[in-house]
Amino acid sequence: MNNLLLEQLSEGDLKLLEPHLKPTHFKQHHVLFEPDEQIRTVYFPTGAVVSLVVTLSTGEMVEAAMVGRDGVLGGLAALDGKMTLSRGVVQLAGEAVVCDPQVLRSVALKSPQLLSLLIRHEQTVYAQAQQSAACFATHHVQARLCRWLLRARDLSGSDTLSFTQEYLAEMLGVRRTSVTVVAHTLQSAGFIKYARGKIQVLNEEGLQEGACECYETVKRQYRQLIGRETNF
Repeated sequence: MNNLLLEQLSEGDLKLLEPHLKPTHFKQHHVLFEPDEQIRTVYFPTGAVVSLVVTLSTGEMVEAAMVGRDGVLGGLAALDGKMTLSRGVVQLAGEAVVCDPQVLRSVALKSPQLLSLLIRHEQTVYAQAQQSAACFATHHVQARLCRWLLRARDLSGSDTLSFTQEYLAEMLGVRRTSVTVVAHTLQSAGFIKYARGKIQVLNEEGLQEGACECYETVKRQYRQLIGRETNF
């Protein structure tokens, strides 16, 4: 199903869950949930990439974590979590399979392996949010943008990313002018090509060299907790 967590399930667990998984498509910028809402749907992205963002009273948003084909959104419901803790917005349009939270909870309560997997996944999201906090506080915009583009590329499986400068600035918590300057620098270096709201990754190695340590740290934490590499 092109989702790492679903691929990790045993044949028996997948057999119980699969009849309840419904394929769907999400458009870019679609809001899946808001903070403090009851968890009503579980999402397993298979192509879409979702940002978990913190919204402030001023209307500003800052991304705390990014989930795509490596994970699940709403998995807290199977762990008896009742409410969402952040806004979930589709960063890149694409496919996902969804199911009812009660179905996932029912299967998880019968399967220690699935329950453990969901707990470990929540740890990866928490670890990613912690890393993002440290990254925002200490790393320069260019290194953070390189990291962000690489992760979006990993989770989308595409070298072409549909992002406006305004959206990038929102997710990075910086002014648009800062993104414009950095994007121009990366384009001049031949790392990316930027035009009309689309960014094409031309030199992955160059972006990796320019990215902060957080990119590799998040990948390592996922590998340690889930037991799988996030490269697709």
